[in-house]
Amino acid sequence: MIAFYRTLLCLYPAEYRKRFGEEMLAVLFQEHEENAKRRWRNRIRLVLRETAGLLKGAFHEHFRMITEIQEELSFVTGRFAMRNGFRFPKSTIFFMAIILGGVLTAIKKGEDIATSVPHDIGPIAPIHIQPVHSILLGGMPLFFAFFYAAGLIGWAILFALRRSGVHRLDSMSLTQK
Repeated sequence: MIAFYRTLLCLYPAEYRKRFGEEMLAVLFQEHEENAKRRWRNRIRLVLRETAGLLKGAFHEHFRMITEIQEELSFVTGRFAMRNGFRFPKSTIFFMAIILGGVLTAIKKGEDIATSVPHDIGPIAPIHIQPVHSILLGGMPLFFAFFYAAGLIGWAILFALRRSGVHRLDSMSLTQK
């Protein structure tokens, strides 16, 4: 059976096989060993399921390579998959908000300078800078507070229904941890 799985893995692109082939084969071998003592119907279902999964995966990888969607969100297949190299640090949103605030401040100061300069060639008047009042900067803390509260409420509901990760880890035996 492992020879059959090895043959199916040859349908994958060479780069993919080189990167994940041994791991996939080890998982298939482990699952085959775990189900070796079950009834033949269950073993046939397992082989059919794994064969379909390997064929689908090989098709998907070839399709992805043909359309050259490698490091982006795949809108063609309707799936948003995270690939290696496509990770943002958690502080990205914070730094982007700071940059946006700086850009808004620079635009406002530029507008103040433009209004203080006369259009004729006479002497330049002093620049009067007014404080920046932005709707975006005032609403940003409220925006974050709302989504923080929504996340907290969602976690509380999952915790109450015993669906959170804490309860799953608690119900595991020591050998599974």
